[in-house]
Amino acid sequence: MELTYNTDKNAFVAVCAYEEKDIPKAAGFRWTKIVEKHWATTDVAIAAKLIDYADEEAKNMLRAAADERQHNLDLSRAAKLDIEIPCPDGLDYLPYQKAGIAFAQDKEAVLFGDEMGLGKTIQAIGFINTHPDIRRALVVCPASLKLNWQRELEKWLVNNYTISIADTKVGIPETDIVIVNYDILHKMPFNEIAWDLVLLDEAHYIKNSATQRAKAVRGDWNKSKKEWKTAPIPARYRIALSGTPIPNRPREAWTILNWLDYQTWPNYFKYCIRYADAHQGQWGWEMDGASHLDELQDKLRSTIMVRRKKMDVLKELPPKRRSVVVLPANGASAIVKRERQQYAAHEEALELARAARDLAKASGDETAYQNAVETLRSIQGVAFSEMSKVRAELAIAKAPLVAEHITDILDGTDVDYKVIVFAHHREVVKILVDALVEYGVVSITGDTAMNARQEAVDHFQTDPAVRVFVGNIQAAGVGLTLTASTHVVFAELDWVPANVSQAEDRAHRIGQLNSVLVEHLVFDDSLDAKMAKTIVAKQEVIDKALDDEYTLFEPVTVAEEKPAQQQRKETALTGEQIDAIHAGLRHLAGNDYDYASEQNGVGFNRYDGAIGHSLAEAYTLSEKQAQLGLKLIRKYRRQLPSALLEMVGIA
Repeated sequence: MELTYNTDKNAFVAVCAYEEKDIPKAAGFRWTKIVEKHWATTDVAIAAKLIDYADEEAKNMLRAAADERQHNLDLSRAAKLDIEIPCPDGLDYLPYQKAGIAFAQDKEAVLFGDEMGLGKTIQAIGFINTHPDIRRALVVCPASLKLNWQRELEKWLVNNYTISIADTKVGIPETDIVIVNYDILHKMPFNEIAWDLVLLDEAHYIKNSATQRAKAVRGDWNKSKKEWKTAPIPARYRIALSGTPIPNRPREAWTILNWLDYQTWPNYFKYCIRYADAHQGQWGWEMDGASHLDELQDKLRSTIMVRRKKMDVLKELPPKRRSVVVLPANGASAIVKRERQQYAAHEEALELARAARDLAKASGDETAYQNAVETLRSIQGVAFSEMSKVRAELAIAKAPLVAEHITDILDGTDVDYKVIVFAHHREVVKILVDALVEYGVVSITGDTAMNARQEAVDHFQTDPAVRVFVGNIQAAGVGLTLTASTHVVFAELDWVPANVSQAEDRAHRIGQLNSVLVEHLVFDDSLDAKMAKTIVAKQEVIDKALDDEYTLFEPVTVAEEKPAQQQRKETALTGEQIDAIHAGLRHLAGNDYDYASEQNGVGFNRYDGAIGHSLAEAYTLSEKQAQLGLKLIRKYRRQLPSALLEMVGIA
């Protein structure tokens, strides 16, 4: 018997006598049409079993394939790689992301299978950055992620691509990159365009080949007529993103694998026999099992899949990773607009009221001053009440989209993956609990009794069937340990940023051995969107400032923080320092004729102006007033003489 390589058919052929037929058959060769009347295979792993029978050409092919296979296996697990990959100025990929992009860059089909939160989106964009030949790309994703994809593409792409979102009203835009959600994919002729790249985010959306979304991507073949009912979407490159590339039922992965690499995964039935423990049952074929999973993983890693888990790359990750997920407002756009208008009107009214208060104080008329203060308080109360109402409306309108986002997370992750969800309003908590009940959900609000609170926590921490915790930020944001999850989702923002940080730390506590992913879900162009981006940016700055020596396994405790806090409280200001602070405030106020440093680059900003002017105009400052003024001196120190700063004690 001799093993040869047929260049025309790209196949290994076992040339053997009839009595030797069981050797290639046992190895996995097939008596096939690939090479007529011969045992043949296109699978290198199968051919390698007969390397002892190979001629020189076949041996060389197998050795080269073995080297490539090992290279792919190493890259598919690599936690870091120090190579140059095109990246926008000011940004960079994490080391393991570079390894993922390196794995993908010379392939026509790739499955990014990293665990949730490790940046599959960024790696997919990195693939585009390494392929300047990609000029037309289609990104297919859940509806809740369309805007997020648009922003990430705009942020990470190095070349000037035009990007837009398709919908049924405008059709398919004439842009370089088109983003569309699965639900409307079948309603437009995407298969009539020759795409350079088709990318499927949350690729498990097409796991059922009978669905409209799967048929829109893969096509719908009429076996009897041997023609396409619906042609597949053509593409030179194909990318799939999935946090669970091999689900508990491996049969569900075949549709994705077949779309990515038809040559390797051509036959559903044979795939299920090998990897889904397919067998004849009482009522026909049963294919919900699993078999040869090590072989399946090895085959995927050596060809198309890169996958790392959080534990593999923990050293590369910060203790907390935060992101703002922008949801399309759609039916809530009128409420978003009303929120913006109310906010602008209230801000203008408050500014006028603050100015009136300061003028009344400066006049020395105590009655006028007290009236102005009461007016300001009244306006603040009305503003808070009206804004609270519209924010509640927005939160209730957003809740179904939040539930959809969490459903996508749970469907796209392992069955033991858990999510913590925080909301502000009871109505939102109820909507989320009702929508997620099939995943096993517990909840805590202000109405939850103490014994029931602990029972809910225990269920979430220990019961594999309970995958979701939904809590009110105030009621569940402190005092609880929820380390069974590494994923926190905020359906709403609290008015107090400190409450947000406290809620995050329900997952990020002693006993948490992984990095925690925090997501803020906001409507596009809403007040929450602006607040969330500001909060995330500030929290990351604070984390970097405080956590230079941070170790995830040795968190700073409250007891350790107290001495430093006590020392700061006991530091008293001298008379000279109080006078210097007063002089500094007067210096700043003297340059601040417009109460807004945005106008001329000096003085206070709009929010600090009232305090700064009030303190500057005072005859003398008390200790408490001086401490308040010191905060402003620190904030605006670049506008002050160095000699004055030295007197205050600021180096």
